Amino acid sequence: MSRQKRLLIWLAFIVFGLVVSIPIITSAENDRLVTVIKVDDTIDPGMVSYFRHALAEAGRLDADAVIIELDTPGGFISSAENIRRLIDEFDKPVIAYINPNAISAGAYLALTAEAIYMAPGSTIGAAEPRYLGIGEVDEKELSFWEKEMAGVAERQGRDPRVASAMVRREIVIEGLVQEGVLLTLTASEALEVGYSEGTVTSRSELLEEINLPGAEWYIVESRVSDTLVSWTTNPVVGTILLMIGIGGLILEVITAGFGAAGILSMAAFALYFGGNIAAGMAEYWVLILFVFGIALMLVEAFMPGFGVFGVSGLISTTVSIVLAAVSIQTGMVMLLVSFLLAGVFSYFAFRFFEKRGALRHIILSEEERADLGYVAPLDQKKLLGLEGKAITTLRPSGAAEIDGRRIDVVSEGAFIPAGEKIVVDRVEGVRVIVRRID
Repeated sequence: MSRQKRLLIWLAFIVFGLVVSIPIITSAENDRLVTVIKVDDTIDPGMVSYFRHALAEAGRLDADAVIIELDTPGGFISSAENIRRLIDEFDKPVIAYINPNAISAGAYLALTAEAIYMAPGSTIGAAEPRYLGIGEVDEKELSFWEKEMAGVAERQGRDPRVASAMVRREIVIEGLVQEGVLLTLTASEALEVGYSEGTVTSRSELLEEINLPGAEWYIVESRVSDTLVSWTTNPVVGTILLMIGIGGLILEVITAGFGAAGILSMAAFALYFGGNIAAGMAEYWVLILFVFGIALMLVEAFMPGFGVFGVSGLISTTVSIVLAAVSIQTGMVMLLVSFLLAGVFSYFAFRFFEKRGALRHIILSEEERADLGYVAPLDQKKLLGLEGKAITTLRPSGAAEIDGRRIDVVSEGAFIPAGEKIVVDRVEGVRVIVRRID
């Protein structure tokens, strides 16, 4: 091969290397990553679990920023507070992108972010707390939530009065909200009062607004465990699980052996406590307290102790169930409703099994009737105090003649020879107890 050909080959390799290296250099210069957390459902303990995982992923990937994409009607105040603490501990910028709604606890999450951007037609506000979504809360909780909303807004340099007006109907802001109406801001209104940094029509436009143009958009998906936690900590589902657990436990107690009812009860209680523990709403000692309470009630069932074990076990299980719930008030309501439902469920289940004959081994179904040859024992109370004599030797049982009749008797424990005079000391059911006349 000639020198010219070798030179041309080397030049070709050099040019090829330069061409290949250009996009690599460009990619290295624009190697930006944005992690996206999608809040498109109720804010609940499952969402807390999802946020914990998503922020950990953002840290592992060394993301330049985290964007919370909000489309939520709200949720639990306690869950929103837990998410806020996770955001506070995160050391990278957190941006809220409302598309299209951030209502109630969703507005609170948006206010915790360093910047808020909204899609056209989106809204933020209406953060009045409601107990389980239907009932009014007391002044104490209302005041706390108002100050919590105003506090996170003020921390980000926003007008706290606007946040307070989202919580209390009586707050009036001239030109913005009148008395008796909760404040909800549109995208343009939020921009005007400083509750938004801008209105963007797409994700790419949002990236340009936060100075990360062309950054990779990485969405963290929720895990199966997050969905399971969200499902089991729902008050309605939790009540159903408690009903199944309590009803199954009742059926297991009134039926012989260990069967499907016991397995179903254990599974329901495992889901209830497991979901709440995984959500961080309860510690493992709550589960231990529950197991301890069940053990005490079993001790009461097999070793009667004047109710001490039973009452202690009932208190332990009740306290553990209430403490494992999202709040004490919610736990008490869930427990009361589940007890009522479990009672109704157990009654109909008992009647069903009784008709099917499944309980014939533990329920006496035969009657002792006269037409079947059953004769009730004579009432011996009238013998009390009458005297007589022992027909046979009493050691301690035997026969005696009393009131002209031969009666089976028992002495008080002392040996009484035949022919001795005796008197009926007391009568216990069909037992006639006598003593010797000194």
